[in-house]
Amino acid sequence: MLKRVCKCLLGATVATTLLSGPALSQEMTLKLGHLANEENTWHKAAVKFGEELSDLTDGEIKVEVYPNESLGSEMDLINGMQLGTADMTITGESLQNWAPKAALLAIPYAYTSLDEMDQVASGEIGEEIEQQIIEKAQIRPIAYFARGPRNLTSNRPIKTPEDLNGLKLRVPNVPLFVDVWKTLGANPTPMAFSEVFTSLQNGTIDGQENPLALINSANFAEVQDYVNLTEHVRSWIYLTISEMTWQEMTDAQQDAVMEAAKRAQAYERKLFLEDEKELKQTLKEKGMEFVEVDKQAFADKARDAVLSNVSDEIRPTVKKLFDK
Repeated sequence: MLKRVCKCLLGATVATTLLSGPALSQEMTLKLGHLANEENTWHKAAVKFGEELSDLTDGEIKVEVYPNESLGSEMDLINGMQLGTADMTITGESLQNWAPKAALLAIPYAYTSLDEMDQVASGEIGEEIEQQIIEKAQIRPIAYFARGPRNLTSNRPIKTPEDLNGLKLRVPNVPLFVDVWKTLGANPTPMAFSEVFTSLQNGTIDGQENPLALINSANFAEVQDYVNLTEHVRSWIYLTISEMTWQEMTDAQQDAVMEAAKRAQAYERKLFLEDEKELKQTLKEKGMEFVEVDKQAFADKARDAVLSNVSDEIRPTVKKLFDK
């Protein structure tokens, strides 16, 4: 009788183990939507993330990547991740709608080099930003990708703020950008990106500012002669996962996600550096001339406008970054 009871208990234990095993390691398919096209380094890194995660989990977790906003806009995806209807996206300062510290991702003249930006993104300030995003937006940053610095294009060389002298400059409809360029001496004009080429062509505006990738893809070399290396905004963007999706994973799965994200981040950086070098050469071949500018003069003049436009919560951090 005792043997029978033991056998029954043993059978129940094995059955429980077998039942609990799959529950802890169910196959998952993560949908990762983003706004970039297939040629963008972010998309290539997202695909790399999926490949690495599949390898690390022996195919247990798969990632389907959807570029070109095919799963919805950035804000649609963020909202979906908060509701549990979307898993992943690539996003940045848009998260300041929930987490004010996310604005620190793209502050004019806060980071004077890629190395300095890396130190912030991977350091104490970066950790504070990530924690606030997790807590307030319910979205978890797992890696970050560099963005090309924004540079000013024009039909005359701009080396100092004085050279701007009322330059009619297209800027995004962001109060911080408008006020900074006004302080620097330009005549900033908010305008949809789709209207910029025609406006440059017909003289409605004299210049615009964007990373080299957009300057090239938008064919601005046809209507602008100079790339003035203001590098006024250096920023990064996060590869993120829904906190709801994250909490459904086992510890082992979470570890695999973070390792795959680490590899994807390194891969993207390699592509990014190669891409920036190639873009500069491509734009030169298209006839654009690159102009070195007095970056410190621009930064010094922009400082007060930046500080007056950021929120009270992040102003002390921005001051610290400027002083550094």
